[in-house]
Amino acid sequence: METATTGLTYRDATDADVDTLVALIESAYRGDASRAGWTTEADILEGQRTDPEGVLEVVKSPDSRLLVVERDGAVVACCQLEHRGEYAYFGMFAVSPTLQGAGLGKAVIAEAERRARETWGVREMHMTVISVREDLIAWYERRGYRRTGRMSPFPYGDERFGIPQRPDLEFELLVKPLG
Repeated sequence: METATTGLTYRDATDADVDTLVALIESAYRGDASRAGWTTEADILEGQRTDPEGVLEVVKSPDSRLLVVERDGAVVACCQLEHRGEYAYFGMFAVSPTLQGAGLGKAVIAEAERRARETWGVREMHMTVISVREDLIAWYERRGYRRTGRMSPFPYGDERFGIPQRPDLEFELLVKPLG
């Protein structure tokens, strides 16, 4: 039986992937297309989620990798892993909206954690999530992440990160021990 996680391949992104990855990330979080999945931010943020320059910066950074997930030659998910000393940072996570809710995200985050542990020997994974995204935070909590209550400001006024539709956005740090 084929599942959402059957036949997945993982590789590091290259310059040639940038446009495809920007389109994937935008489709998962912004605009009407994102409403096909449950990770949409369309109600709290308009405008872009990222841009080619932001994605290329992650691809080129010596301390980062942008993991591309493919099935049958098509890019279906991605995530950023960044080595930050004692821990790794997990970000830029996107799953194609039409494939969400079928276990693909769980498989990708588990592989990302495995790679961070094996590649860098880190014992923790950190991420930041917009604090009003209770459904998303609950999903990460089911994967073993815990809320820290440590907040950082949303970059209001920097449209590279979107145009906020409400005044109370901030990021909360979530942490998971990798053992």
